[in-house]
Amino acid sequence: MHYVVEEHDEGQKINKTLIMKPTSFNALNSELAVKVLTELGKKPQCAMDIARKLKEHEQKIYYHLRRLEKNGIIKLIRREERVGGLAKIYEVSHPYISIKLFDGGHLTDVKMKPKEIEFFKSFIKNGKLDGLIVVGSPDPHGKYGAHASDGSAAVDLALLLGSFLTHASPNYKLDTELKENDLKNNLILVGGPKANILIDRINTKMPVYFDTKNEFNIVSTFTKSVYSEDNVGVIVKMKNPFASDREILILSGKRFKGTKSAILGLVKYLKKLGDGNQFDGGIARVVHGIDRDADGIIDDVEFLE
Repeated sequence: MHYVVEEHDEGQKINKTLIMKPTSFNALNSELAVKVLTELGKKPQCAMDIARKLKEHEQKIYYHLRRLEKNGIIKLIRREERVGGLAKIYEVSHPYISIKLFDGGHLTDVKMKPKEIEFFKSFIKNGKLDGLIVVGSPDPHGKYGAHASDGSAAVDLALLLGSFLTHASPNYKLDTELKENDLKNNLILVGGPKANILIDRINTKMPVYFDTKNEFNIVSTFTKSVYSEDNVGVIVKMKNPFASDREILILSGKRFKGTKSAILGLVKYLKKLGDGNQFDGGIARVVHGIDRDADGIIDDVEFLE
């Protein structure tokens, strides 16, 4: 994945970009091709839609669509039934196009973490955390009467998030403090389903969930695998079931070791999270905590799926 960075007085904007060879730019060497791309930049459309708006022959539009698709500038996203057949619906693949002439002359800026920022793009807006971190209450609570001890593991999570923020403000609540209106935020949930009552509440909606009838073993709907070890954790990013335009990030395990492993997997391997199970714009990973230096403390993870 490639990115382009724009510097502004208020900060930086990072966008995905398509890196093209100079010869591929020929796909945009006509005024009509640029008009077609401009129309697709407004919304996904088919050749017939664009032809009507531009008052051009449909075959001319098809010609440019094929060239743009061949060079990766646009992509086919679906087919729709229209009168007389199926229409191909295209959209622009990237908001920016870059031409690479040669290697060299690049700048290195340690502030740039585009892939990591993309992962948290729903949770961070204009340098502020847009959402709530929810940890379990340390007091006995919920139907299991559990004491949560996962809050300490969330310190590493907070340090990671802090590296992307320019403004700090109180952004956490205990699970027992949540109001119904809080559920409509972006949420980062820490802890197991016994210790965090909100995770227990959405457990059945998770693609990797906890079997509450069988010792809270972790069950994957992707591989049908069952994980019973205490140091196995899950990292799930999914749409918020309480608000479809918001997201939930879940860092959880059946025990403290599992939750710690999930947080460690996020902190150490954030760039790799998108390489595993994906669904409806979300990700679901299962990690296994490892004590590499044999000091009794989990310091690394391996991805089970």
